[in-house]
Amino acid sequence: MPDQTPTPPPKPPAAPAVPAGPTINIGEEYGTAKKNLPPAKIVLIAIGVVAVVVLFASFLKRAKPQASGSLDTLAAVAIPGQDSTMVALTFTLRNTSDKTLYVRSLQSSIKAPTGDSTAEAVSAVDFDRYFQAFPALKAGAQAALPPETKVQPGETVARTIIVAFPVTLDAFNQRTSTSVVIWPYNETVPVTLTK
Repeated sequence: MPDQTPTPPPKPPAAPAVPAGPTINIGEEYGTAKKNLPPAKIVLIAIGVVAVVVLFASFLKRAKPQASGSLDTLAAVAIPGQDSTMVALTFTLRNTSDKTLYVRSLQSSIKAPTGDSTAEAVSAVDFDRYFQAFPALKAGAQAALPPETKVQPGETVARTIIVAFPVTLDAFNQRTSTSVVIWPYNETVPVTLTK
């Protein structure tokens, strides 16, 4: 028998071509904002909606005066020997809130050609003394509104304060506006009555 060369076994089918190296693109990082955040357009819309809601809520919750009213009358006299004017301011105050208004302090301010001026109210204990010295202040005057006064919800009171401005009577008479400023306890906004 002749020597036969053995036939080689059949070749297995060729495997598909495998690319060399890893199968993911290492150059692309998956921890970046591009892969983890939504599109910028959606983020901007969401920020805009939140801003509108915050502005609307802050408008509704803004501080408002606890009361309202009107400055009814005022009587002014010059203080002899001084360049000052004493003024009795009578006003009506209405507590428009559902809480009791506790008066902390009282002021008055004027806008005059010589400049703005602010004065603290004098003590209610001294009213009679000022009315004796300056009877003209008594015209239209009501009871004093001292600090620590309580004004109940819905209550309306007519009261008077007396202040002394460091301006002459002529300068006071040329004023453009007069205001009574009532500062309540536990409030950030005063009650301002202007005439």
